[in-house]
Amino acid sequence: MPLSQGARIMGCLLAIWLKRLRRGPMDSVPRATLKAQRGLVGNADQGGRRQVTLLEQEVWQALMAHVGATLSPAARRANLLLSGIRLADTRQRVLHIGACRLRILGATKPCERMQEAWPGLQAAMYPGWQGGAFAEVLDDGEIAVGDAVWWQEDD
Repeated sequence: MPLSQGARIMGCLLAIWLKRLRRGPMDSVPRATLKAQRGLVGNADQGGRRQVTLLEQEVWQALMAHVGATLSPAARRANLLLSGIRLADTRQRVLHIGACRLRILGATKPCERMQEAWPGLQAAMYPGWQGGAFAEVLDDGEIAVGDAVWWQEDD
């Protein structure tokens, strides 16, 4: 259930994963450092447009029910698992996680690794941003599991 701060809907950062090697395992960590225009310190993917990947817990649970699987959200290979925040159609919006900001740049398209994880999962993830989102990092700072997550209000 999203938290409310005045009229602002707030979600929560539920998990952080670092991928230390390309195509390597996703390591769960309780906290991480974000570096502006780079991404997560210690993650294999640095710089470029896809600095951080995000997934909604609620969407993952619905996908698992749809395909009849019980995979951990770590199988998605995203960096951050959020709850209470909708990512669909949020291109160019700014998301706050704790003291840091991320700009959503687009939907993360599911790769063949999702089909390897569970038959039919890759196809199920394509519509409506169900594969999550990718973002650029706007601020240096620390994030931790349990941090509040909210959308920056338009000025």
